[in-house]
Amino acid sequence: MTQRPIYLDCHATTPLDERVLAAMLPYFTEHFGNPASITHVYGWEAEAAVKQARAILADAINATPEEIVFTSSATEANNLAIKGVAEAYFQKGRHIITVETEHNAVLDPCDYLRSLGFEVTFLPVQSDGLIDLTQLEKAIRPDTILVSVMAANNEIGVIQPLAEIGAICRQHQVLFHTDAAQAIAKIPLDVAAMNIDLMSMTAHKVYGPKGIGALYIRRRNPRVQMAPQMHGGGHERGMRSGTLYTPQIVGFAKAVELGLSEMESQTQRLVQLRERLWQQLSGLTGIHLNGHPTQRLPGNLNISVEGVDGAALLLGLQPVVAVSSGSACTSVKVSPSHVLTALGRSELLAYASVRFGIGRQNTAEEIDRVAQHAIATISSLRRQASIVG
Repeated sequence: MTQRPIYLDCHATTPLDERVLAAMLPYFTEHFGNPASITHVYGWEAEAAVKQARAILADAINATPEEIVFTSSATEANNLAIKGVAEAYFQKGRHIITVETEHNAVLDPCDYLRSLGFEVTFLPVQSDGLIDLTQLEKAIRPDTILVSVMAANNEIGVIQPLAEIGAICRQHQVLFHTDAAQAIAKIPLDVAAMNIDLMSMTAHKVYGPKGIGALYIRRRNPRVQMAPQMHGGGHERGMRSGTLYTPQIVGFAKAVELGLSEMESQTQRLVQLRERLWQQLSGLTGIHLNGHPTQRLPGNLNISVEGVDGAALLLGLQPVVAVSSGSACTSVKVSPSHVLTALGRSELLAYASVRFGIGRQNTAEEIDRVAQHAIATISSLRRQASIVG
């Protein structure tokens, strides 16, 4: 049997934790009831499981259970947050602020709203991927209704200053939404302390199941108004209709619970592995680190490589390591990463980039093997390029 490549693409998705699977299994076969069925024990069992999961997710971000709305994904949560706020507040204003380096699940809804007559300001980022807070504050207008800034970038792992952004938004009485798909249970999140009004989350980036997400919607100080984007049944207090997927919800909560309990130890371990990989790769000339060196997700390393073809680089790495050049949602598109070009990288460097997403399943031995193979691959490609040239 051919040995499978080492998996270092944990920003695309993570393997399901066996403890999460164990928590989910009874709700596929034994406790299979519909949580909306309130007339018998099968429904009560499912309802109780959903209630407990909602409380776990709320506690994880210092919210209340009533502020958690389940969705199918972070993409749906982003769409609900952005379009739902736009529809609910359009009489107050039609100006939204976001960032050039956001995931397409934020950029595309914003572009859609532009087609309906909304104005969207796309803030640039500095060379390290962080936004300029002064620039953000200057962009806020009397008709601004929403600021959307992701917590941690899916390509370069950069963690934005959420508390400072929240303080600015609160001062100007503008709602603050953050896409925390990559951040939940990996970095501390506190919607109260950070003045976050809406937060999108997903399970599959934190060793939970695919197909389940959630949106935190603040209910007080201020109470966020929301126009539903899915109708039919009035589930989730009318904000998101559709039968709740109990096994996925249980798995989501278990994954977050485990992530929080192991956050300190995993952060330390992943930073060590990341720095181990970077120390070896940076020994080559023409290797550029993309994003802030320390204010980034513990397991993220994104590099651009001079003197190689991007497609050839990924192909050369593939037998030993599974990585990507950027967002898994847009990797089929033959275009340079909008995140890297926003940092000021040339198109050539943006093409020749690799995103390493280190996870809890990886070992130091694997990191060394990946580093050695990457160095050999880059050196070989550069030699070939010089011969052809």
